[in-house]
Amino acid sequence: MVNRNNDKELKEVLEQLFKAYGWTEKMDGVKVINSWDNVVGGIIANHTTNLYVKNKILYVKLDSSVLRNELYMERTNLVKKLNDEIGKKVINEIVFN
Repeated sequence: MVNRNNDKELKEVLEQLFKAYGWTEKMDGVKVINSWDNVVGGIIANHTTNLYVKNKILYVKLDSSVLRNELYMERTNLVKKLNDEIGKKVINEIVFN
């Protein structure tokens, strides 16, 4: 008979693996990037040329200086919306390039 006391859900095992290897922050960064289109909408997403997360800062490259200025004014609200979309605080700031 098999001992089932050590049974864990796959989700638990993966979370422990990610934590052990320090992948959790990278996966959270990927979640932020994947949520960008949903949070800002298609028109803004079409003007986004590059996104990456480093040290809890989302870096966003845009092809429009007018749009960059508009989003700069809304950056605090965008941080909140992105974190809410993911369900935890992943980023603290957004930098627009």
